[in-house]
Amino acid sequence: MKDMTVDPRSISDPVEARGELRRALATISGKWKLEILWLLNQRVHRFGELKRAIPGITQHMLTSQLRELEDDGLVIRTIFAEIPPRVDYAITDKATELRPVIDAIFAWWRRYGDAKERRKARGRIL
Repeated sequence: MKDMTVDPRSISDPVEARGELRRALATISGKWKLEILWLLNQRVHRFGELKRAIPGITQHMLTSQLRELEDDGLVIRTIFAEIPPRVDYAITDKATELRPVIDAIFAWWRRYGDAKERRKARGRIL
């Protein structure tokens, strides 16, 4: 995998770079999008499987988040002409490239998030 690190000194227009960062974050932000992408990175899922795998998500919100991910080219929806109809959701190659980002967030949380939880449990959240 190629190195995608951006050297801040190589950015000729910081305002444009901020706009790009904002658009990138908007594509993957949302309470559930990264979790959906993480699940789909494991394997293809049906709608009901995703709903059961994500505690607290509503049917409406899952539908909305999946539509946005599909519109952004990160998820593929395949409809099978069966009775009853079957719909599978899979991650695209474009979204597969987000794997290192998701792994880095997970590693970051393991390193620093648990400390926050311990402080919170002791009543000393900063």
